[in-house]
Amino acid sequence: MSGVAGPGAPSGTARAPLPCAARAATALQLGGGADVARPGVAVIDLRFPRGGAADLQEIVFRNFYTAFLSVRVQRAGAEGSRKWVTCLRDYCLMPSPHTEQGSQDYFSLFRHQMLCDVDQVTAVRFILRQPSPVWVHFTIEELQIYPLNQKSPEKDFPSWLSQLTPLEQPANLHGELPDPEKVSTEVQQMWVLTEVIRARQAAARIGRFDVDGCYDINLLSYM
Repeated sequence: MSGVAGPGAPSGTARAPLPCAARAATALQLGGGADVARPGVAVIDLRFPRGGAADLQEIVFRNFYTAFLSVRVQRAGAEGSRKWVTCLRDYCLMPSPHTEQGSQDYFSLFRHQMLCDVDQVTAVRFILRQPSPVWVHFTIEELQIYPLNQKSPEKDFPSWLSQLTPLEQPANLHGELPDPEKVSTEVQQMWVLTEVIRARQAAARIGRFDVDGCYDINLLSYM
């Protein structure tokens, strides 16, 4: 899942999400009786067991036709007081609510993207919006919350670095490092390949000098 909050598949890491209980999405309704109207808003409440509090690092979920997402957290205060604050407002999950794009993607929301502090959180409220009448049912699924300071395998040091010996064996350190000349050669090859691909893409965008299937005389005059 991309670091900027956005679509991405689950990383499949060994991290353990926080135990929590999430209620099913509840659609808000306006009016009563035969005049009930659905404004395209639903709410999901999530709480930690036994009234516990947690410092949040990451929220992971799979979208199901929700266009915009807002997140509010309840934080523990002094003398047992608790206060709701908005930490994410109208985050876009579907660039165009009337189309499928982003409708079933995975998303990650990270701590640094929040508008407020997310420490000592006792409950989380997800506010879902779908302004398009095309999608009657919308929610978010596979909801998982990860705590702060939990080690992520993607950010671990390489194995060769963690196995380096102290100063008494400096020769082993040199043997584990890659050959600088080989690395330099491979980087140059990658750069050349990138330039070739970029040039081909530019040529493909230019295409033939024709308009509606006929050659344009003005364009041909420059050839």
